[in-house]
Amino acid sequence: MFLGLDLGTSELKALLLTDTHEVIATARSPLTVQRPQPLWAEQAPADWWSALEDVMTQLQQTHAAELARLQGVGLSGQMHGAVLLDEHDAVLRPAILWNDGRSGAQCEQLTAAVPDLAAITGNLAMPGFTAPKLLWVREHEPALFSRVRRVLLPKDWLRLCLTGEAVSEMSDAAGTLWLDGARRDWSDTLLQACGLSRAHMPRLVEGSEVSALLTPAVCARWGLPARVPVAGGAGDNAASAVGMGLVQPGEGFVSLGTSGVVFVSGDRFQPNPQRALHAFCHALPNRWHQMSVMLSAAGAVSWSARTLGFDNEAALLAAAARLTPAERAAAPLFLPYLSGERTPHNQPLASGVWFCMTASQGREALAYAVAEGVGFGLRDGLQTLSTSEPPMRALSLVGGGARDTWWAQLLADTLGLTLRAHAGGETGAALGAARLAWLACGGAIDTVCTTPPVSRRFEPDAASHAALVLRHARFQSLYAALLPQFLSAA
Repeated sequence: MFLGLDLGTSELKALLLTDTHEVIATARSPLTVQRPQPLWAEQAPADWWSALEDVMTQLQQTHAAELARLQGVGLSGQMHGAVLLDEHDAVLRPAILWNDGRSGAQCEQLTAAVPDLAAITGNLAMPGFTAPKLLWVREHEPALFSRVRRVLLPKDWLRLCLTGEAVSEMSDAAGTLWLDGARRDWSDTLLQACGLSRAHMPRLVEGSEVSALLTPAVCARWGLPARVPVAGGAGDNAASAVGMGLVQPGEGFVSLGTSGVVFVSGDRFQPNPQRALHAFCHALPNRWHQMSVMLSAAGAVSWSARTLGFDNEAALLAAAARLTPAERAAAPLFLPYLSGERTPHNQPLASGVWFCMTASQGREALAYAVAEGVGFGLRDGLQTLSTSEPPMRALSLVGGGARDTWWAQLLADTLGLTLRAHAGGETGAALGAARLAWLACGGAIDTVCTTPPVSRRFEPDAASHAALVLRHARFQSLYAALLPQFLSAA
């Protein structure tokens, strides 16, 4: 019996997995993001722990016998967040999250200080990454920065609470801008450029290795066996790949979480920073991956549902689906840059836009534009991966947004690729975390990292794809035309 814990942005998920690949229980606890100033995005780590207590209580009430036979725990979570701790491991301030855009100036400073940053890390300096956040704290909160003794990523702060050990792993550490991606080790040069050293960093393990053991107090609290190992785990997207069995070169997925991702596994370090593509370590030894990231995917749908007065995201997508092809062709365009953007623009100052609205259109047309605009953002990301080998012809579909079949078909038409939905695809990261626990307890990759059955395939429609390609070209032109306005407004 293996437990996967996935600390997302909007919720913490828990999943119990048997050694016959059966998911016997899941539990969820919601989280919210605080935005005290423009461009800021923060969460209180104490809320993560409360969410963990919530999901574990749910599981204990329904599956106490299974928890009593637990063999291992795996962790996945939102990447890039900065959890700052003092000498007593007390949290110094709210965690600065992956979709926080305040540190644009610090990205320029870091790039100037370390000209070969992209070669070392495989990535451009972007406000979402952890390193520029620490430079921002050093500049704007110097008294607090002087008290920082440890910096942890979100899921690794949970590990500290569960085990008493400060440990991270390669896939999540690769998103800090402090990891040498090819060497899979901390870069002293980049740490020094941020006023830090290895002493501030957790030790590193592979995602499929044992990182630490649960403390006796934690085991007693939830009725767990003694000395339960905790796997290194993974950042959310690498964990989703493990959960879907997408660990061989050329295998990948489209993720529709709060953010949107196109992810492709590889067997070597392949940076392409010029297009704001991410090159990270995978959660398994001697494997890497490429990833394009848009900051508002299902998050844009959630925001639009609230703003337009729909009951929920499903209601918004159902309304969008009712538009005729002619109404879709005349619908507004939507730029989904509600939190700025990463791939391919690396522009934290980009904003969301509905463009070309008319008095004859209702909220259904705006809803369609949002669903389409997210697809266009993913298409932009896919185009940065066009040099991947072997070429992509099909991708899996994961994340909460993958539950809507109409949207899935629209994405297949937009991308011009076959998309495959899998049983359990909406819990990919939590499933991947549980599988990493299984591997840490002695499981073999070929046995553990299997691909769940395909529940549905979405084949691109040629006529719809051709129409969407034309609208995507307008979408790209709109961004280019508005970029000077985004910069001047800021």
